Amino acid sequence: EMTTWGEAYFAAWTTTPWTLPSNTALCVGPNIEYLAVQTYNPYNAQKITLVVAEARLNAYFKAEGAEADMDAFQAGDKVVPYRIVGRYKGSDLVGMHYAQLMPWVKPLEKLDDNAADFVKEAAKQHPASVFAVGKDQFVEMSAEAFRVIPGDYVTTEDGTGIVHIAPTFGADDAKVAKAANIPSLFMINLLGETRPMVDMTGKYYLLEECAPAFVDACVDKAAYAHHEGAYVKNAYAPEFNIDGKYDDVAAAKAEDLNIQIALEMKQAGQALKVEKHVHNYPHCWRTDKPVLYYPLDSWFIRSTACRERMMELNNTILWKPESTGTGRFGKWLENLNDWNLSRSRYWGTPLPIWRNRDSREEICIGSLEELYNEIEKSVAAGFMTENPYKKLGFVPGNMDKANYDKIDLHRPYVDDIILVSESGLPMKRESDLIDVWFDSGAMPYAQIHYPFENKEAFDSRRIYPADLSAEGVDQTRGWFFTLHALGTMIFDSVAYKSVVSNGLVLDKNGNKMSKRLGNAIDPFGAIEQYGSDPLRWYMITNASPWDNLRFDTDGVEEVRRKFFGTLYNTYSFFALYANVDGFTGQEAEVPMSQRPEIDRWIISLLNDLVRQTDTYYANYEATKAGRAIADFVGENLSNWYVRLNRKRFWGGEMTQDKLAAYQTLYTCLDTVARLMAPIAPFYADKLFLDLNAMSARDKSESVHLALYPVADEALINEDLNERMQMAQQISSMVLALRRKVNIKVRQPLQAIIIPALDAKQQAAIEAVKDLILGEVNVKELRFVENAAGILVKRIKPNFKLLGPKCGKQMKQVAAMLTSLDQETIFAFEAAGFYDLNVEGNEIHIESSDVEFISEDIPGWLVASEGRLTVALEVEISEALRSEGIARELVNRIQNIRKDQQFEITDRISIELSHHQATDAAVQEYASYIASQTLADSLQLCDAIDGGIELNLDEVVLTIKVSKR
Repeated sequence: EMTTWGEAYFAAWTTTPWTLPSNTALCVGPNIEYLAVQTYNPYNAQKITLVVAEARLNAYFKAEGAEADMDAFQAGDKVVPYRIVGRYKGSDLVGMHYAQLMPWVKPLEKLDDNAADFVKEAAKQHPASVFAVGKDQFVEMSAEAFRVIPGDYVTTEDGTGIVHIAPTFGADDAKVAKAANIPSLFMINLLGETRPMVDMTGKYYLLEECAPAFVDACVDKAAYAHHEGAYVKNAYAPEFNIDGKYDDVAAAKAEDLNIQIALEMKQAGQALKVEKHVHNYPHCWRTDKPVLYYPLDSWFIRSTACRERMMELNNTILWKPESTGTGRFGKWLENLNDWNLSRSRYWGTPLPIWRNRDSREEICIGSLEELYNEIEKSVAAGFMTENPYKKLGFVPGNMDKANYDKIDLHRPYVDDIILVSESGLPMKRESDLIDVWFDSGAMPYAQIHYPFENKEAFDSRRIYPADLSAEGVDQTRGWFFTLHALGTMIFDSVAYKSVVSNGLVLDKNGNKMSKRLGNAIDPFGAIEQYGSDPLRWYMITNASPWDNLRFDTDGVEEVRRKFFGTLYNTYSFFALYANVDGFTGQEAEVPMSQRPEIDRWIISLLNDLVRQTDTYYANYEATKAGRAIADFVGENLSNWYVRLNRKRFWGGEMTQDKLAAYQTLYTCLDTVARLMAPIAPFYADKLFLDLNAMSARDKSESVHLALYPVADEALINEDLNERMQMAQQISSMVLALRRKVNIKVRQPLQAIIIPALDAKQQAAIEAVKDLILGEVNVKELRFVENAAGILVKRIKPNFKLLGPKCGKQMKQVAAMLTSLDQETIFAFEAAGFYDLNVEGNEIHIESSDVEFISEDIPGWLVASEGRLTVALEVEISEALRSEGIARELVNRIQNIRKDQQFEITDRISIELSHHQATDAAVQEYASYIASQTLADSLQLCDAIDGGIELNLDEVVLTIKVSKR
């Protein structure tokens, strides 16, 4: 099918026509479908049979071409007729040969001890193809080139599905060609070195710059002469680089070699389609010129020899996140290549290798003392007139900085050193430098001048490996790798025990910060505005260090207010009353068994927090540690413990109960200061020192010099924690119901109903019933065993969770669940599961697969959360309303005391205006109001001189509060 309609061609695609003279292979995707198409060359109307990927056919042929008359086509017609005559997998095409597209130069390989087996075999099979350049032998390799080879990276997203391979101008090309035993197309310069067709100035080599024996054996002089010396990119042509300045505008306007070659191919009938194509291309960051890729002679570290050991040691490292170690870094090690060590640059660490002219003798210098001694040998052999280091007064073995400051080991000085080989020949240093990443990877030893100094400390593993390495996730191929590779190869050890790979700091919308976009935040300005500790706390607790952080200054302000503000207020409350009562922290400890349950609970939670944070910090989970500390301070210490125990700190003598409260709160604050110190070092130190200034319990000058807390397991009471958590959850649900209908907490309500799911749940709630009632200001809490007759619930299926379980029966399952009666719903909720039979299939439904929704009933509000359901009576009787008025008045009077800056011990007198809506409540609760506000008198008056106006639920009163 490829021989009956003109000549057969493979359709390949390229955006760099200047590389086509160096083509030696075509690459196809093994699993891609390809077609043989009988058609015409659109430019000269010659019959051709074309091989192209099926998925790319429509990119080159219009659909109507399949029906067009095959015998009527003329050059220039818009519709090119075609017929599909063959179908193949890419794997079927592998191994096919094709004619060299531009036979200017024949491919070759060097024939020496390091030559690949296929090169040696080619030399054996074709001895006439072997030629010599100086002492070296080469093999002309045309017979092994110009084949179709497989490549998994080939796609059909663009192009033709067939990739042009030029091994001398692309790393991927070189890799896939090497795997398929495809030779490269090299030139050989006058020094006998193999080089790509384009020299280091960006032009095709002049033949006068090449070895004559090579030219005679491999070059078609007439074909090559047409573009000999041509610059492949205008950016490198002298006419566009005047006085060191690159004229990119003129270079872009001028016709370049790519266009010339494309037009020549079109004229020769070698082009299927020529068009302009906009695409990304790498440019030099310094000169803005397009980058050319070359294969260069380089020194390599055979890191692949240690690949398995690197992978074994990597499995012993604690990676945060784990996926980076097993995924990104692990995959990098699995696909590891040898390490290209040398760099063709000027600034950096010189490669310490000296070789003679034919590179048959060499030495790698391992120390400055060795170099010094080798120079002495060179001086004796007459290759150097003197030892420059001796002249500068350098003394080998003297490790003083002053001694080393006398010399410079960098270029150009090191390039002037000539050594002598064992056979008496001069040796010059290899001109390359060492990869800067090698410097970074050698940091653990280089920084301490190992092995010349600190050898015992290093070899004993006291200072190596590192406990932690923390850098950006991009360092998996950089610093993390070089540290690990050198550690494995030199010491058979990891270089670090743990790794935290940091994510990026983005703006609040998830965009990369940029001065140009105006979304960058000055860190120093943020520190100045919010403080370094709130900033640090926000960054650590908002997202794990390895995740990208969306930075929002509103979040920093929230942290400052909610966490640091709450902690500060808690300490201020403690300090205020401790100073009044003369608490010093030196008092004998009240035994834990004699403290009330609320004290034992917060101490239990505190020790659990110590246990948690210790584990989190040990596993480099600072985010979890910070969140746990913040939750303890906000939800448990401040919002629950302090608020419920305020009365214990007010007035009266220093009883054992009050002392227990002070000691409990002190312990919590002191422990929190120590726990938060790694994240908020400044505020933690301030809190610790302020507490210690009063108690003098700790002799440490800073929290960072104090001992880290150790959890007392005996003080952790899981049952108590669970009961109190139940109280908090129920209270939170009731308070949410109050907010739903705008009933303040100061307004008492009559009842809560809870349908207990089992006896255990009821007992747990019963144990904290009084605490709940006091917290939510409700008179009674009742349990009901069968709530089906009182409460109404319905089920809402979670389709995301149930979908995988139910499959095509999802709609039937949803309908059955939503039609369950009340008895069944309550039984389902109590049991935690329900089994459905759908057309003979048993489907097990967990309570987590659905949402139980409670409906309100007249006079009540209902809420459900997990296994808890709470009903709150919201009708307010006159008696309840009177008590609510009294409580509201107490709150307003306390605020007036604060506004007028009364001391907490000041006694007051109260004058309050008459009002029919409030008088009865004031009279009934007069003694309560007086006791709560430290009032010696409370009078109802017709007129008040100099009072303050109060608005109590649209009732306007006048009040006057005076200090006695």
